[in-house]
Amino acid sequence: MIPDLKQFEVWFITGSQHLYGEETLRQVAEHSQKIADTFDKSKHIPVRVIYKPVVKTPDEIYNTLADANITKNCIGIIAWMHTFSPAKMWINALKALHKPMLQLHTQFNRDIPWSSIDMDFMNLNQSAHGDREFGFMVSRMRLNRKVVTGHWENEQVQQKINIWCRAAAAWYDWQGAKFVRFGDNMRQVAVTDGDKVEAQLKFGYEVNTHGIGDLVAVINASTTKEIDDMINVYETSYTLVDSLKKEGNQRQSLIEAAKIEVGLAKFLKEGNYKGYTDTFEDLHGMVQLPGIPSQRMMATGYGFGGEGDWKVSALVRAMKVMASGIPGGNSFMEDYTYHFEPNNEMVLGSHMLEICPSIANAKPRCEVHPLGIGGKADPVRLVFNVAAGKGLNASIIDMGNRFRLLVNEVEAVEATNDLPKLPVARVLWKPLPDMNTGCTAWILAGGAHHTGYSQNLTSEYFEDFAAIAGIELVLINEDTKLYNFKKELQWGEVYYQLNKS
Repeated sequence: MIPDLKQFEVWFITGSQHLYGEETLRQVAEHSQKIADTFDKSKHIPVRVIYKPVVKTPDEIYNTLADANITKNCIGIIAWMHTFSPAKMWINALKALHKPMLQLHTQFNRDIPWSSIDMDFMNLNQSAHGDREFGFMVSRMRLNRKVVTGHWENEQVQQKINIWCRAAAAWYDWQGAKFVRFGDNMRQVAVTDGDKVEAQLKFGYEVNTHGIGDLVAVINASTTKEIDDMINVYETSYTLVDSLKKEGNQRQSLIEAAKIEVGLAKFLKEGNYKGYTDTFEDLHGMVQLPGIPSQRMMATGYGFGGEGDWKVSALVRAMKVMASGIPGGNSFMEDYTYHFEPNNEMVLGSHMLEICPSIANAKPRCEVHPLGIGGKADPVRLVFNVAAGKGLNASIIDMGNRFRLLVNEVEAVEATNDLPKLPVARVLWKPLPDMNTGCTAWILAGGAHHTGYSQNLTSEYFEDFAAIAGIELVLINEDTKLYNFKKELQWGEVYYQLNKS
């Protein structure tokens, strides 16, 4: 379900001009080819990096960028000026560019050849001011791009390119994506709702609702063999409590859960959906709220949002794509309750059922318990703790005149107390820079109670993603001071009022 990132291409485009003559241009092409090939073979860069012939005229530039726009698997371009490339040549092409762009500020040689440097060398290696000329034009046109500075062989440079490539892949995955809501938004809830038309215009994905009966019809068409095969997966993948085993008195609950998962998987696949939402308020015809089915759908790469929260469903999907192949996991999450012990404050993150097992620290237990809400049969769910370590929570919220991407870096901590009466997957974390500042800043920024929780993405991924999407990013981290944070929010209001277009 998560795409292989190697199917995607980033085009490496080098700018120059005819002024330098054929010999210099030949060396520019050779150098550019070598850099592109190195990136293409780099263990740090997850996509294909494709060398494109050096562009030297307005027509060559326009045609290359126009080809990038229409090439299906091209998810963005890397632009580099080996020599000086007069930036007025780039204007029409940049106006037409629809793909994300990274500007690489590097040069072919790492060191200055002190004893042999001459004017031929200087004429060939002009990135120091060629990139500034190009950078001026991109900034003059108010175009978003990532700028990566440093020698192209440096691992840190390639890691920054890696992060941008992953953000570009997630953005590409959103274009034309479909997310389905089974039932509507949870009644009277504000933050989980929003403008789906504006989201389609801004983000490229569509969100539409199906009545729960449409899903139930597919669930009820599940065959005995399909259900038995799914139960076998449960039995081999997880530790089942005795009541769910073959002779257990709650075995029927496991059969119903397997039946729901078979139907849900079919519905999503046949509809070409990349994520979905449900809500315990709309379950007509369903025996239980999907617990283990939603957990396992997320583990395969689908986005999910509880209570009709389509924005977090789409965000979780984007996080899954960005993190493809990286150890660790990403999950739908909710800030559930607080621990205010002095000098040891923390958040208990969880949800009624639907936390992705990709973040589990051990083999999950498969259990069945009353939900306590919704009035349906006791649902089956996977129960586990989450490992300690660095993490973050991210939320996309509809501020009315714009979308805001809010990120809080956190430190997950080991659960030192048993929770024998809390039968849900859970994670404990300490918000950065501290509980007081982190939670207060989240509230001030209008952050939702539903989030995407990540073990393997850093805030830089979201910075790049927000820039590609053209939306506001607000970051809460170890450097956050509430006075400055309030000012940042105020400045953001002014900026977006002045830039409504």
